[in-house]
Amino acid sequence: MPTPTLTFEQFRDDMLAAGYDEVLERPWAACAETPVHTHPFEARALVVQGEMWLTEQGGTAQHLQAGDRFHLQANTPHQERYGPQGATFWVARRAG
Repeated sequence: MPTPTLTFEQFRDDMLAAGYDEVLERPWAACAETPVHTHPFEARALVVQGEMWLTEQGGTAQHLQAGDRFHLQANTPHQERYGPQGATFWVARRAG
């Protein structure tokens, strides 16, 4: 796993200070896929291991690798697909 430029604790502290409600580490299995779905929260995340593709409904897939960040507003339809090594990201959530 590549070493992130900041620790989970630093990411968590920064996101909580920015007004996010909770911060989690989300590991995903190799080649996992989610159907199109929404969340009732805003999400700001940092990929720390592996790769994934994030597709907002009607958009093109963003290919994200360790070190890349993404942001989704609450209730945004999207789909996720994970690479052959899976992926892990840190995500901050704020009620939408």
